[in-house]
Amino acid sequence: METGLKYAQPSTQKGRTDVNSVTNWNAPLVWEGTFDPVVIDAIYKKMDPRVAVVVFAVGKYTRFLKGFLESGEKYFLVDFRVTYYIFTDREQDVPKIKLGNGRNISVITVPSANRWQDVVLGRMKWATITIDKQNTERKDFPYERRPTSKAYIPPDDGDYYYTAAVWGGCLEEMYKLVKYCYEQSEEDAKNNIEAVWQEESHLNKYLLYNKPTKVLSPEYLWSDYDRVPADIRVVRIFQLVKNYEEVRPNGGN
Repeated sequence: METGLKYAQPSTQKGRTDVNSVTNWNAPLVWEGTFDPVVIDAIYKKMDPRVAVVVFAVGKYTRFLKGFLESGEKYFLVDFRVTYYIFTDREQDVPKIKLGNGRNISVITVPSANRWQDVVLGRMKWATITIDKQNTERKDFPYERRPTSKAYIPPDDGDYYYTAAVWGGCLEEMYKLVKYCYEQSEEDAKNNIEAVWQEESHLNKYLLYNKPTKVLSPEYLWSDYDRVPADIRVVRIFQLVKNYEEVRPNGGN
């Protein structure tokens, strides 16, 4: 550890006992109070990683970019090298904001879409459903339950329900994930079926059989319109309340 770093002494006696902080395959499940941000930042700053944030803002969703980017510059990996890759059909609507040192915005133009489902399927997911409450029975998860879909998960299978709004990892692993989701959704399309939550359903199928090395708790995506339960001490990412009939190209249907 670098000289002069100040952090709390680690303890084997104190910690979060009110929540599950590890999966049954021994990957950490990240909650406030399960890590020291000072130590974590010090470790990764030595590595000097380049971080990519992929954002899809198609149609009227560009109106949310300014708040998202300003919040990212204030809170997300401050002092790290970050590039925001913004995929949009309205390049002129991408806001000009002040960026920190080593931080950039790269705009990639993509076609517009007539249905919001097509935006989701074609642009690798920004999911809109709320993270299900902990302790939900796996049979109640909103997985794809039709055996005719490539995203099918049997009622007695499943670990968690993963939202496709927030996920990430090494480039090689992310390529495997997005390629799988894309190819499986294409196979469904050939058979005239669309998974219940589009590529999010395929994402959940992939992660069921390719266990993630770290799982983020509901702190990392909570809905503005849901009451925050006591076990969530910090909401790190809020999902905005949106009028889907107004912002989606086909009215949210």
